[in-house]
Amino acid sequence: MKNYGLSSISTFLGDNIVYRNLQPMDERLPAFADIAARLGINATPIPRKSEPDYARVMATLLRHARSLDGGTAAIQWLIYVGDTRLNDGTAFTNLCRAGGWPGIAFIGSERQGQPPKVEVAREGGHTLYLANRWLMLEDFEPYCREQGVTFDAHTAIILDLDKTTLGARGRNDHVINAARLEAVRQTVQELLGVAFDTTGFESSYNLLNETEFHPFTADNQDYLAYLCLILGSDLYTLDDLVGNIRSGKLSYFTEFLDLVEARARELPDSLGRLHADIHSRVRAGEATPFKAFRYNEYRTTVSRMGKPAGDADIVARLDQEIVITQEVRERALAWRAQGALLFGLSDKPDEASIPTEPLVKQGYQAIHRTQTHALGAGGDTD
Repeated sequence: MKNYGLSSISTFLGDNIVYRNLQPMDERLPAFADIAARLGINATPIPRKSEPDYARVMATLLRHARSLDGGTAAIQWLIYVGDTRLNDGTAFTNLCRAGGWPGIAFIGSERQGQPPKVEVAREGGHTLYLANRWLMLEDFEPYCREQGVTFDAHTAIILDLDKTTLGARGRNDHVINAARLEAVRQTVQELLGVAFDTTGFESSYNLLNETEFHPFTADNQDYLAYLCLILGSDLYTLDDLVGNIRSGKLSYFTEFLDLVEARARELPDSLGRLHADIHSRVRAGEATPFKAFRYNEYRTTVSRMGKPAGDADIVARLDQEIVITQEVRERALAWRAQGALLFGLSDKPDEASIPTEPLVKQGYQAIHRTQTHALGAGGDTD
């Protein structure tokens, strides 16, 4: 493992990025609302990454991105680099169908406790290249070429950002999780003030974040932060909530939201106003209704990028810093030099990825433009 110095995702992707709201960072590309209207897609709620309508929007964006700056080559191949077989694999197969393209996806995760292994699988008529080392991206390109992929202007390459390009799964993803947890804690503590109980918060968060409760929370960190806040206010207890979920009395987060709505007068005024805002946003179909939490997540995330400064060793950086995956960076730079179209996508909310105007004035930048160190086992790349 080697430190390749400071870099940013924008050095190889530019502004060819969409975060959760599907609003392209490159303002030359069409806005999500315009694409949705053209395709007959409901703009609310915004499609999620694993949904077919998300793929339809992305296929449209890829074609527009290919045509920028006078590009005339038609996309003939789709390459996808991600970290989860279910979510990224589904997004990949949907995108192949939406674009009418053959494709191959690299799904990576560092698993040092296992011997190096590659599994090639077929799902939905498309190929998944499943690897337990990020370094195996070096072998992925020769494999793709054997299948006829050219890696020139006829190839579009999707790079998943979270826990792939940034904070590689199995190697550095725990720092992304730590930033999110700190943001939840900060938000709940700021809102509860002296009533905040660290032990109670940790018990609520750790339990409700377990897979067992994902059907209830929809694995949505906004919902989880809200639950921790309401439990911290003593309107409901953790034992009562968990008991009702396990007994089947509560199946969905929205059911709990309605219970709180019925007792909202018992909340302090500031929490009552916040609940009303979140309640209305959830009912309107917003997937990220807890804005204060996501703004804090942006700050706790960028605070872990590019630091520690100086000559910290590799172990310390992997433990404390959200780093760029050098193996992905190296391949991306090579593919771009060969003429392929690169595009990044993230399921991280825009509020957790793009600074507010006051922060912009202080010099903050979007996640993909924020510098951090590139670490990995890839070859040298200038």
